[in-house]
Amino acid sequence: MLNKKVYLDNNLFSDKAKQAALRDGYGEGLFEAGKKDPNVVALCADLKDSTRSNFFAKAFPNRFFEIGIAEQNMVAVAAGLAVSGKIPFVASYATFSPGRAWEQIRTTVAYNDANVKIAGHHAGISVGPDGATHQAIEDIATMRAIPNMTVIAPCDANEAKKATLAAAKFVGPMYLRFARENTPIMTTARTPFKPGKAEIFYSSSRPQVAIIACGPLVHKALVAAKELEKEKIKTIVVNSHTIKPLDSKTILEVVEKTGAVVSVEEHQVIGGLGSAVAELLAKEKPTPMEFVGMQDVFGESGEPEELLDKYKMSVEDIKEAVRKVKKRK
Repeated sequence: MLNKKVYLDNNLFSDKAKQAALRDGYGEGLFEAGKKDPNVVALCADLKDSTRSNFFAKAFPNRFFEIGIAEQNMVAVAAGLAVSGKIPFVASYATFSPGRAWEQIRTTVAYNDANVKIAGHHAGISVGPDGATHQAIEDIATMRAIPNMTVIAPCDANEAKKATLAAAKFVGPMYLRFARENTPIMTTARTPFKPGKAEIFYSSSRPQVAIIACGPLVHKALVAAKELEKEKIKTIVVNSHTIKPLDSKTILEVVEKTGAVVSVEEHQVIGGLGSAVAELLAKEKPTPMEFVGMQDVFGESGEPEELLDKYKMSVEDIKEAVRKVKKRK
């Protein structure tokens, strides 16, 4: 059943479920953060409309910096602003930032522990027709490997807004990951959000498998969990929006209850959320585990849902992974 304590949207399983893009949540959150704190500034690499940085740019033109198609320079400028007391948010497509600007993020931001927030937009394979060159499916791995870096992948537009507002108050480098497409709204204004704290969104009685997910695929994990009830397969669904630092306490607690884990992410299974969970379990509690995500391949052009189906990140694929790991207990 849905965890009523986290106040999920009552329509999230129905045809009435609302949809919105995570980037809209970022734009709204950035605008509100700018109203609350005059030290918040925004930088963009010629993509202010696509990244929804335009809301901030219109409201605070003197605190918005259009850098142009120069992501590496954008990050270096942001690092300078940060060490001068500002709170800079830098936005571009995730394949370009952090992708193209990774060295600058590592050296000018993280090495100096500069208070820069990197917003990676159009992440994951569901960016669709833009194809493999624009599908950031390695960004979690590259960012969580950097010391001092916090990594967050919100599940919907509401959580994206909360994550952006939280980032403005958080001191230190942070990576925020946003998908492009409209995706189902799962959370409400009352749903808790705290960096580093995972939330249990669904829990059967006497659960047999824990599904640990991040990003918009949390919705598919919830649908899979509900459908698996018909097969008398009981699950817990954890929204692990913060991938670094991982909420070890919550994850170990649900693993203690279930004895089996499935990770779900729109990212390479190498180095992402699943890897982070596996690293924790290898050290603290070795547990049978299956990984839903990109299986060490590049994507291709196609419609978002077609690509999720092809690369085995659909509801049916999550259900099959749960069945498989349950047999391994």
